[in-house]
Amino acid sequence: MNRQNLRRHFVSLQHRNYRLLWFGQLVSFTGSMMQNAAILWHVSLLVPEDKKGLALGAVGLVRVVPIIICSLIGGVVADALDRRRLMLATQAALAVIAGVLTLVTFHGLAAVWPLYALTALSATASAFDMPARQALFPNLVPPEHLPNAISLNSIMFQLASVLGPALGGLLIARGDISWVYAANAVSFLAVIWALLLMRDLPANSAANKQDVSLKAMGEGLRFVFSAPLIRSTMLLDFFATFFASAIALLPIFAQDILKVGSEGYGLLYAAPSVGAALAAIFMVPGSERIQRRGLGLLWAIVAYSVATIVFGVSRDFWLTYLCLAVVGGADMVSTVFRNIIRQLGTPDHLRGRMTGVNMVFLMGGPQLGELEAGVVADRLGAPLSVVTGGIGALIATMWVARTTPHLRHYRRDDDLIQAKPAEVVPPEPIPSQPAPAD
Repeated sequence: MNRQNLRRHFVSLQHRNYRLLWFGQLVSFTGSMMQNAAILWHVSLLVPEDKKGLALGAVGLVRVVPIIICSLIGGVVADALDRRRLMLATQAALAVIAGVLTLVTFHGLAAVWPLYALTALSATASAFDMPARQALFPNLVPPEHLPNAISLNSIMFQLASVLGPALGGLLIARGDISWVYAANAVSFLAVIWALLLMRDLPANSAANKQDVSLKAMGEGLRFVFSAPLIRSTMLLDFFATFFASAIALLPIFAQDILKVGSEGYGLLYAAPSVGAALAAIFMVPGSERIQRRGLGLLWAIVAYSVATIVFGVSRDFWLTYLCLAVVGGADMVSTVFRNIIRQLGTPDHLRGRMTGVNMVFLMGGPQLGELEAGVVADRLGAPLSVVTGGIGALIATMWVARTTPHLRHYRRDDDLIQAKPAEVVPPEPIPSQPAPAD
């Protein structure tokens, strides 16, 4: 690959503000992925053997309830306030919560409820952080570089998802699990540092003049549900991840079925991200060249579902690893296409609210799916829970494909769904005010 092609594939990183956020998030997400894996492992150690499935599934429940309650509000706030300053507040809150979790664990933890409580608080902060972050980053690059920025964001996230669980597994095996939580607390400083160094943000991204109100929330909901492409991608998010969320059951597979211990668990937890990282490398140049994006999205979710089914019946470590890698790679391909559709099809003053609505689907699906998987695992066993989940995801994908022909026929050159004057009421004008000084 010559230097010119390399620069084109990573063109978004030439923009200073985007580059700062990209590297800051790489560090922060690595810490978060370490903690996510550690909490599941920690819960599995604190509960009786016959209650593991339900206890692990409950982690998803305590994450999703705050998201369902707060994400729509978080989207409205992200469109009303300075998005960078909002992120500074949420990142600081997440760091404090991780610090409290570190102290609680250092002093010995015999009950599982503090893990649930602090996980719920983290989810609440994330419900305000994610809309602000997703609405901010399209303003850090020119519109023509947005598909590239989305692909590079996906690479960053998957790199963190590979490094985090693997490092977390090593720390758990060689030391105290509290060190994982401590590392996560420190990792948030990277994003805070990046946000403080940003300069020359566009005025509309620095302070969107939108009231925090039920009217503003309704405006976002009307936009999302009046846009067939955006709506269908959110439904695919929810159904596929609700039925095929098997990550929460990985401690059971690692401990009781494959018998590979904490280090093997760390590798398996990271396997979807290995596949996703490889797929993301392909998607950086490929996302702009693939014509039939709708079919590509649907077939990617079919591959995701089939790989989940094979994972459920596997009793070999490396076959399980391969299946999880395929799950991650397929999800990566669909994620890039879904994000391109949503970001390019949403006006800037609605991006926070669109992301808030999407969080209910994006986070609600896998977290409720973890609870469903845990309940089924306790009753029927973990393997059957995973297999039936994969079949359910396959059926749901076929239903969405059949009922949304616009998605099946969607191509790269098609016009994205845009807000129409009759569907979306623009924000009421108010007297302009200078942005606060940094």
